[in-house]
Amino acid sequence: MKFRPLHDRVVVRRLKQDTQSKGGIIIPETAREKPVQGEVVAVGPGRRDEAGKLIPIDVKAGEIILFGKWSGTEVKIDSEEFLIIQENDIMGVIVTPAVAKAA
Repeated sequence: MKFRPLHDRVVVRRLKQDTQSKGGIIIPETAREKPVQGEVVAVGPGRRDEAGKLIPIDVKAGEIILFGKWSGTEVKIDSEEFLIIQENDIMGVIVTPAVAKAA
Protein backbone atom coordinates (compact mmCIF):
# COMPACT_ATOMS: atom_id res chain seq x y z
CA MET A 1 0.00 0.00 0.00
CA LYS A 2 1.33 3.42 -0.92
CA PHE A 3 -0.51 5.71 1.50
CA ARG A 4 0.88 7.98 4.21
CA PRO A 5 -1.64 9.48 6.65
CA LEU A 6 -1.19 13.08 7.74
CA HIS A 7 -1.06 14.60 11.22
CA ASP A 8 -2.58 12.36 13.94
CA ARG A 9 -4.38 9.99 11.60
CA VAL A 10 -4.01 6.19 11.70
CA VAL A 11 -4.85 3.69 8.93
CA VAL A 12 -6.46 0.52 10.31
CA ARG A 13 -7.41 -2.83 8.75
CA ARG A 14 -10.43 -4.23 10.59
CA LEU A 15 -9.97 -7.74 11.99
CA LYS A 16 -12.35 -10.45 10.79
CA GLN A 17 -15.23 -11.28 13.08
CA ASP A 18 -16.39 -14.81 13.92
CA THR A 19 -19.30 -16.07 11.84
CA GLN A 20 -20.53 -18.28 14.69
CA SER A 21 -21.66 -17.38 18.17
CA LYS A 22 -20.16 -19.13 21.18
CA GLY A 23 -23.24 -21.35 21.28
CA GLY A 24 -22.69 -22.50 17.68
CA ILE A 25 -25.34 -20.36 15.98
CA ILE A 26 -24.23 -19.10 12.56
CA ILE A 27 -24.67 -15.32 12.35
CA PRO A 28 -25.73 -14.03 8.90
CA GLU A 29 -23.61 -11.23 7.44
CA THR A 30 -26.47 -8.73 7.62
CA ALA A 31 -26.82 -9.26 11.39
CA ARG A 32 -23.12 -9.01 12.24
CA GLU A 33 -21.74 -5.87 13.83
CA LYS A 34 -18.62 -4.27 12.44
CA PRO A 35 -15.52 -5.28 14.39
CA VAL A 36 -14.04 -2.71 16.75
CA GLN A 37 -10.57 -4.26 16.68
CA GLY A 38 -8.04 -3.69 13.96
CA GLU A 39 -4.42 -3.85 12.92
CA VAL A 40 -2.56 -0.58 12.50
CA VAL A 41 -1.26 -0.39 8.92
CA ALA A 42 0.20 3.14 8.78
CA VAL A 43 0.62 6.04 11.20
CA GLY A 44 0.96 9.78 10.59
CA PRO A 45 3.78 11.82 12.16
CA GLY A 46 1.59 13.21 14.97
CA ARG A 47 -0.09 16.46 15.86
CA ARG A 48 1.38 19.81 16.81
CA ASP A 49 0.73 21.67 20.03
CA GLU A 50 0.14 25.45 20.35
CA ALA A 51 3.89 26.10 20.33
CA GLY A 52 4.34 24.10 17.09
CA LYS A 53 6.11 21.18 18.77
CA LEU A 54 5.38 17.77 17.21
CA ILE A 55 3.66 15.29 19.54
CA PRO A 56 4.23 11.76 18.14
CA ILE A 57 1.51 9.10 18.03
CA ASP A 58 1.58 6.34 20.66
CA VAL A 59 0.72 3.42 18.33
CA LYS A 60 2.93 1.72 15.74
CA ALA A 61 2.23 -0.23 12.57
CA GLY A 62 1.45 -3.87 13.32
CA GLU A 63 -0.21 -3.31 16.70
CA ILE A 64 -3.76 -4.51 17.37
CA ILE A 65 -5.98 -1.70 18.66
CA LEU A 66 -9.48 -1.22 20.02
CA PHE A 67 -11.45 1.74 18.65
CA GLY A 68 -14.96 3.20 18.82
CA LYS A 69 -17.76 1.53 16.87
CA TRP A 70 -18.59 4.64 14.83
CA SER A 71 -15.04 6.00 14.56
CA GLY A 72 -13.24 7.01 11.41
CA THR A 73 -13.84 7.05 7.69
CA GLU A 74 -13.97 3.91 5.56
CA VAL A 75 -11.87 4.05 2.39
CA LYS A 76 -10.86 1.61 -0.31
CA ILE A 77 -7.21 1.63 -1.38
CA ASP A 78 -5.93 -0.87 -3.97
CA SER A 79 -9.27 -2.75 -3.74
CA GLU A 80 -8.79 -3.31 0.02
CA GLU A 81 -10.97 -1.66 2.66
CA PHE A 82 -9.35 0.38 5.43
CA LEU A 83 -10.48 2.70 8.18
CA ILE A 84 -8.79 6.06 8.75
CA ILE A 85 -9.20 7.28 12.32
CA GLN A 86 -7.70 9.96 14.51
CA GLU A 87 -5.50 9.01 17.43
CA ASN A 88 -8.03 10.25 20.01
CA ASP A 89 -10.57 7.67 18.70
CA ILE A 90 -8.24 4.82 19.72
CA MET A 91 -9.23 3.36 23.10
CA GLY A 92 -6.15 1.22 23.61
CA VAL A 93 -3.66 -1.33 22.34
CA ILE A 94 -4.43 -5.02 22.83
CA VAL A 95 -1.40 -6.64 24.43
CA THR A 96 -1.08 -10.41 24.27
CA PRO A 97 1.02 -12.05 26.98
CA ALA A 98 4.32 -13.48 25.82
CA VAL A 99 4.49 -17.25 25.62
CA ALA A 100 6.58 -18.59 28.49
CA LYS A 101 9.67 -20.49 27.39
CA ALA A 102 9.92 -24.09 28.50
CA ALA A 103 12.81 -24.51 30.91
